[in-house]
Amino acid sequence: MNVDRDGDRRLSDSRRTLPAQAAIDRRRFLGRAGRMVLGGVAVASRASFPVRGAAVRDEPRRPIPLKIGIRAASMKMVGELAVIKTATAMSGISGVELQVTAGNPNLRNWDAVRRYKAEADRWAMRIPSLAGVWDRGVSIASPAAAENVRLSIRAAEMLGSGVLLLAFFQSHAPDMTNKDSYAPIVAMLKATAASAADAGVVLGLENSLSPADNARLVDMVGHPAVRVYYDLHNMATYGHGEQAIAGVQLLGKERICAVHVKNGDQRIDEPGPIDWAAAFRALNEIGYEGWYVYESNHDSVQDCIQDTEKNNTFLRQHVRMPAA
Repeated sequence: MNVDRDGDRRLSDSRRTLPAQAAIDRRRFLGRAGRMVLGGVAVASRASFPVRGAAVRDEPRRPIPLKIGIRAASMKMVGELAVIKTATAMSGISGVELQVTAGNPNLRNWDAVRRYKAEADRWAMRIPSLAGVWDRGVSIASPAAAENVRLSIRAAEMLGSGVLLLAFFQSHAPDMTNKDSYAPIVAMLKATAASAADAGVVLGLENSLSPADNARLVDMVGHPAVRVYYDLHNMATYGHGEQAIAGVQLLGKERICAVHVKNGDQRIDEPGPIDWAAAFRALNEIGYEGWYVYESNHDSVQDCIQDTEKNNTFLRQHVRMPAA
C-alpha cells in the first residue's frame, strides 16, 4: 500500500490553517457586523431620544392654551375653601386667585395652604396667583414688607402659584421722580427677587403708576422675577386711561406677567373706560401668553357664574394665543 506522505503533510497543514483563517474571518465579520449594528443603534437612539435642548424637527406649531382665572373676591368667597369647587361651575375657568391674609385661617397657616392645595388637586383647578399679601398696617414701603413677601412666596410655592401680586396704590406708591421715595421699594424687590425665582414665582406689581413708570420701576430692579401684573382698568381709574392700551406695547411681553380683566359692575362686552376688544388685540400683538384673571364685581355667586360665562364668550372671540 502506497502512502502519500507529502499529501498527508499538506492535509495536516490545511487542517491547522483553516481554523486559524476561519477565526480571523469570523473576527472580521463580527467586527463589521458590530459596527453596522452599533451604528444602527446609535442612529436609532438619536432619532428616538433627542438631545436635551435640541429642537424637535417637523413638530407642528400649535397655539398655547388660553388660561382664564377668577379672583375669589369676585366670587364673594374670600377665605372659603369651597371657592375651588364653586369655580368649576363656570365653564372655561381653570384657575382661582386667592388672597393670602384674608380669611381665618388664612394662607399664613401652612395647614390651610395644604388644604387649598388638596382641594385644587381634587377638582383639577389651578391657583395661578396670590394677592392680598400685606399684613394689617403693612405696605410695600414698610420695614416688614420683605418678610411679608417671603412668607407669601412660600405659600405660592406650596400651591404651585406662578405669580404673587404686590399691590400698592396712591399714597403707598412711590414718587418715581424722587429717589428717596422709590429707592427703598427697589431695594426690597431686589432683596426678595432671588427667593421668588428659586420658588418659581414672579412678583407681579399692580399699582397706580403709569405704564411708563411701571416699566421704569421694573427695569430698576432688573430681575426677571419682578414684572407687572397689568390692570388696564386701574390705569383708567388712576388717571392713565389714555395710556392703558398703549401701555401694553410699552411694557411688552417681557414685563407683563399676568392681566386683570374687569369693567367695574359691567361685563367686558359692555361700554366702559377700556375698549376690551382693542386691549385684547394689543395683547395678541405682543404675544402675551399668561393668565387672564377676572377681577369683576357681581351681586351674588350666581350672578358671577352667569356674567363670567358671557365674559368668557367675549374674551374667546378676541384673544388669540401665540403658537409655540
